[in-house]
Amino acid sequence: MFRRAMIAIIGDASLESDSPKRKLAEELGRALISEGYRIVCGGLGGVMEAAGRGARSAPEYKDGDIVGILPGFDPSDADGSIDIPIATGLQYARNVIVANADAIVAIGGGAGTLSEMALAWSMKRLLIAYKVPGWSGELADKKLDRRLRFRDVPDDRVYGVESAREVIEFLGKLDLYKSRTTGIVRRSGE
Repeated sequence: MFRRAMIAIIGDASLESDSPKRKLAEELGRALISEGYRIVCGGLGGVMEAAGRGARSAPEYKDGDIVGILPGFDPSDADGSIDIPIATGLQYARNVIVANADAIVAIGGGAGTLSEMALAWSMKRLLIAYKVPGWSGELADKKLDRRLRFRDVPDDRVYGVESAREVIEFLGKLDLYKSRTTGIVRRSGE
């Protein structure tokens, strides 16, 4: 059975109306839907809302393409672009669910974004970061720790990008990131 890949979009929880990050998020949302991906996000405002608005503007958009993993208990807290609000009641712990998407794309972001990026790295997910102010820019083109996550991915890192086109190109590596973490295990020498 074919399953469309879920791409998490994370980043700034609030944005000014003229923020360049808003435009980047809208372009990214539109490009992902146009390329046949689904979007998962935190379901509230900022980068997530802008990405949803962009996704809905894609001619290929269909109801159900945008999933919001909400921190609270009320699905009506989701921003208006969310098709499927999942109210978890998990608060910050819901970041684990968002970070377990097939790939994660960060645009800016603060501490919540940093936690999602660290979780995604630990869970062996493909991680892409825009080179803009915030944690995405700080971590773009870096490894988050010294571990070798994949023997067959010699350039494994947080892939830094500046455009939706570059994100789509890096998503071509999804097949290299198919294996999932087995959880925390004790390893000698670490």
